[in-house]
Amino acid sequence: MSQAVKLSSKIIDQARIISKALNRSLAGQIEYWAKIGKIAEENPEMNYEFIKNILVSKEEIKNKKLFDYDFDD
Repeated sequence: MSQAVKLSSKIIDQARIISKALNRSLAGQIEYWAKIGKIAEENPEMNYEFIKNILVSKEEIKNKKLFDYDFDD
């Protein structure tokens, strides 16, 4: 279920630029920022890079794209 939300034109303009650069929809970019912000707020000890790596790892697990790590290299 979607719902309309009023956002400042400044946020919309910033999201529009980033969304085009990263090939996301405008809504997708804003949802991504909200998701990252929520996780960061709930886990203040985690930095952005750590959060991003966790999200990527979760997708790899969902898509069965896991590989054993070779400690000998």
